[in-house]
Amino acid sequence: MVTLKKPYVITRGKVIFDYSHIYCETPEKLLKSDLFLEIVERFIERIASRGSSLFAFLKDKSPSVERNRMAAYLTTVFRLLSSYTAEEISAMNKEYDPILREKEKLFEIIEELYNYWRRFERFIYMEAPQRSKYAKQSIHHAQFIKSNEEFKNLVLHVYRRISENLIGKNPRVYRQLPAGANMGMLLEKAAWNCPDRYAVLRDIPFIRLTLIEPPVILYPTMNKRKGKFEEIPDIQQEMLTLNPEEWYCYPAKVGDLTAFIYFHQDFSSLALSMCNLFEIADYEDIEARSPEIVLVFGLHTQLPGDTVFYEDKTNNMLVGLVRHTEEVDYFGYFKKMTLTLHNIAMLKRDRLPLHGAMVCIKLKDGGSANVVIIGDSGAGKSETIEALRMLADEHICEMTIIFDDMGSLGTDAEGMVKGYGTEIGAFVRLDDLQSGYAYEEIDRSIFMNPDKTNARLIMPITRYHHIVKGYRVDMFLYANNYEQVNDDVPAIEFFTSPGEAISTFRSAARLAKGTTDEKGLVHTYFANPFGAPQRKEEHERIAKQYFDRMFKAGVKVGQIRTRLGIGGFEQTGPKAASMELFKEIRKSCRR
Repeated sequence: MVTLKKPYVITRGKVIFDYSHIYCETPEKLLKSDLFLEIVERFIERIASRGSSLFAFLKDKSPSVERNRMAAYLTTVFRLLSSYTAEEISAMNKEYDPILREKEKLFEIIEELYNYWRRFERFIYMEAPQRSKYAKQSIHHAQFIKSNEEFKNLVLHVYRRISENLIGKNPRVYRQLPAGANMGMLLEKAAWNCPDRYAVLRDIPFIRLTLIEPPVILYPTMNKRKGKFEEIPDIQQEMLTLNPEEWYCYPAKVGDLTAFIYFHQDFSSLALSMCNLFEIADYEDIEARSPEIVLVFGLHTQLPGDTVFYEDKTNNMLVGLVRHTEEVDYFGYFKKMTLTLHNIAMLKRDRLPLHGAMVCIKLKDGGSANVVIIGDSGAGKSETIEALRMLADEHICEMTIIFDDMGSLGTDAEGMVKGYGTEIGAFVRLDDLQSGYAYEEIDRSIFMNPDKTNARLIMPITRYHHIVKGYRVDMFLYANNYEQVNDDVPAIEFFTSPGEAISTFRSAARLAKGTTDEKGLVHTYFANPFGAPQRKEEHERIAKQYFDRMFKAGVKVGQIRTRLGIGGFEQTGPKAASMELFKEIRKSCRR
C-alpha cells in the first residue's frame, strides 16, 4: 500500500507546507483546512499548559464542549465570523452567544492565535513537473510567486475580517505584517549523474526558485560555531541512511564550482537563507552532471563527528556530512562546511584559497586599485572595507565587492595574479557595525539572533559575474586586530620580502571576538581553518608560489591594524585603518 506524503509538517518551530495540496483561494477553504485546525489545536494546548486566562475563558464559555473538540468549536466560531457579525451569529444561534458576548476576551484569543501563527518560521513549497532539457519554467515561476502572494493576502484578509466582524468596527491602523510564508521554494526533480554509492540522494528534489518575505528574523539555537571540520578516510553506507521525503537540495554555485547542498527539513530556515549567499545553479549545471561538492546536512545516523568530510577521488567529488543535532543549528555550519570543501577543491587546482575580503575601488579622479584583506572571523576585514565606503564616499565613485569572506588567488594566461570570489552575499556581524556602516541591501537581509552576542545578518552584496571574472591584485594585507597604533607602529605596514610576509600570514594572530568558541589571542594557520590546515603541505607549496609572484609583480603586501579586538576601538579602529588604507590607495592606484 502506498503511503501518501503529508502535505504539511510542523517541526521545531517551523511550518512547512505543500501549497499545491492545501491550496486555499477562499476564507472558507482556509478555515476548513487540516493545517488551520492543527494550528488551533496546538495553540489551545499551549495556552492550557501555561494556565492562561484565555484557556479558562474558553472553558467557561463553552462548558458543554469536550477538551478534544475545543479546537473544532473555536474554528466553527471563526468560520461564522468570517461571514457574519457577532450580532448576526447570536441572532441565528444562541449557542455561541456566551463566547461572542465577551468581545474583548475573544478578540485577545484571535490576536494571540494570529501571533502564535506568525511566530512559526513558515515555508511554502510547490513542486514543478519534471521538464525536458529545453522546457521553459517561467510559467511555473510566475504561478509560484502569485500563489505565495495570494496566500499572504488571504491570511491577512481572514484575520481582519474575523476581527472586524467581532468588534464591529474597522481599525484605524493597518499593519501589513508578513502573515503568509516567510520563505518559499519551487521544487523540481532532475536526473543528475549520481554515483551508486549516493543513490539515496537521487529522488530528493532540487530548489529551482526561492523567495523571501523581508524582514526575515530567525532564531537558530546556536549563535556561534564550535570545533573543526574533520576529514574521514571513507563513507560507510549506513552513514547515508535517510528518508528522501524529508529532504531538499539547494544547488549552489560556489565560485565556479557546483555544490549540491542537501538538507533535512528541520534546517529549512538556515538552508533557504543561502539564497542571499550563493547563486542558485542553473538547470544545465544539474541535469546529467556531477557536482564538485556534495553536502548532506542533518543526518540522524552515526558519524565520526558532528561535521566531517571525505574526498571521493573515484568520483572526483568532495562530500561533507553533518549530523542532526542542535549543536549545528547555526548558519555558519552551512556556510563554512561548503567553503571548506571549496577551498580543498581550489588547492587541487593549484589556486590559493583565502579567508578574507576583496574590493575593487575606483576613484573619482580616474584611479583604481584592487585590495585584498586577509583575516579570520572578527579580524575586522569587512568592517574596515565598510568604513572605507562611508568615510571616503566623496572620493570614491565605485566599490565592487569580489568576496567578503572566502575567495582564492589564481593566475590568468599571462601569469598575472587575480582574485576570485565564492559568494554573492555576506554573513555580517551586527555587533561591531555602526548604523552608518550598513550595506545598501539591508532591507533585503535575513537577520539571525539579533538580540544576542554575535548577532548576524545575511545580505546580497555583489553579482555572480563579478566573483568569477577574476580581478588583478594590487594590495594584499593581513588584518591585525590586536596591536595598538602609535608613532612607532603604523596602521599599515608593508613587508620587504616574501619570507617576511608569509611568516605573518602563516602565524595569523588575532584576538578572538566571540564568533567561535575561541578566547584570547589565538593563531590560525593562514587565518583559514577551512581547508588550509587539512592540506597543509599542499597549501605551503602553493602559498609560496603566489607570494613570490605577487612580490615579483609589484603587489604591495603588508598588514593593516584594525584594532577591532581591542576594547573601545570596535568602531574607531576600523575607521582609522580605513583612512590610512585610503591614503595608500591614492598613492599606489593605477590610472
